[in-house]
Amino acid sequence: MIRLLLADDEAMIRAGIRAILASDPELDVVAEAADGREAVDLAISHHPDVALLDIRMPRLDGLAAAAEIGRAAPEVAVVMLTTFGEDDYIAKALDVGASGFLLKSGDPRELIAGVHAVADGAAYLSPKVARRVITQFAGGRMARGAAARDRIGGLTEREREVLALVGAGLSNAEIARRLHIVEGTVKAYVSAILTRLDVRNRVQAAIVAHEAGLVA
Repeated sequence: MIRLLLADDEAMIRAGIRAILASDPELDVVAEAADGREAVDLAISHHPDVALLDIRMPRLDGLAAAAEIGRAAPEVAVVMLTTFGEDDYIAKALDVGASGFLLKSGDPRELIAGVHAVADGAAYLSPKVARRVITQFAGGRMARGAAARDRIGGLTEREREVLALVGAGLSNAEIARRLHIVEGTVKAYVSAILTRLDVRNRVQAAIVAHEAGLVA
């Protein structure tokens, strides 16, 4: 069972999202918040697997709440859920350590797929957001590619293999099956990779993998 925290300042929106999540018997909303400060407090007290946060909320916006959750409860994976898809929101969400970014206007199946992916240790961007990220990072690719190759220079051959699979969007369980190792070992590799690359989450690591040419 995947335990969820849902935070949105609009009660009707929360009810709609909760109804979508309830269609999957493996998902359980264990706490709801109407503002960002409450979301942080509930993340600390309830320890959900995934926190779904709206970006624009009173008292503390979703981006600030995500940053605080990352510091106070780093085991909680954060997914930003919003009607806004501007590039600056996407960039800020990735900077504060969000593992997913979904648009409320997207297919409900994306929401369920995203929650499962993030809970399984992967990253998830809605297709529209993924296109924006790819476009944004397309410019200046050669310079960033050289920098990224320098960054991965200190990784072992196995760490590069794991990083390439993270870049391809595979979860820890999928990487374990692909490399014929246990999932706990994959988690240890991913943690080491994030530290060596000085990145906050799998999304940022995946970007490095793509820029370094590890992913076709």
